[in-house]
Amino acid sequence: MSVRGVLHVHSAPPALSPHVEWAVAGVLGVQVSMPWVNQPAAPGMLRAELDWEGQPGMAGAITSALAGPGCDAIRFSYTPALGVFSAVTMANGDVMVPESRLRQAMTVAAAAPSSIALLADRGGSADGRDGARTLEEELSRLLGEPWDCELEPFRCAADGAPVRWLHATG
Repeated sequence: MSVRGVLHVHSAPPALSPHVEWAVAGVLGVQVSMPWVNQPAAPGMLRAELDWEGQPGMAGAITSALAGPGCDAIRFSYTPALGVFSAVTMANGDVMVPESRLRQAMTVAAAAPSSIALLADRGGSADGRDGARTLEEELSRLLGEPWDCELEPFRCAADGAPVRWLHATG
């Protein structure tokens, strides 16, 4: 049985592009030449995608090769406005939220009314917003949603990039 997949590199510095190709080629067992194009959302960066076919488990092997040996499945996102987000992820990409972080979110949200006075004394919250966050906002941050929203322009197809319409997925 073989499987098909698509590797999307949304943004990479030009010097990294051959290393991505070498890592993927090492997993697929064939020479890889990806069609690198400019990333309009980040001048000076490149984007590419590669259709591939291989054995079941190949997507995980490609991910591991790109992440480096012995690396846990971790998602990292960064924006200048929000800083760094990191989370452990499952094989399907779901974010795993540890119990301690959930409890912290519940504590912050529960303390919201009393923390407004404390934040006012400090001149506002750490993220520049006045007031406290609700449980929904805290959970959204734990899942990385603010980073997803800010990074979405990098995921959108650029001018001239191929677009795939999926009619039946599962």
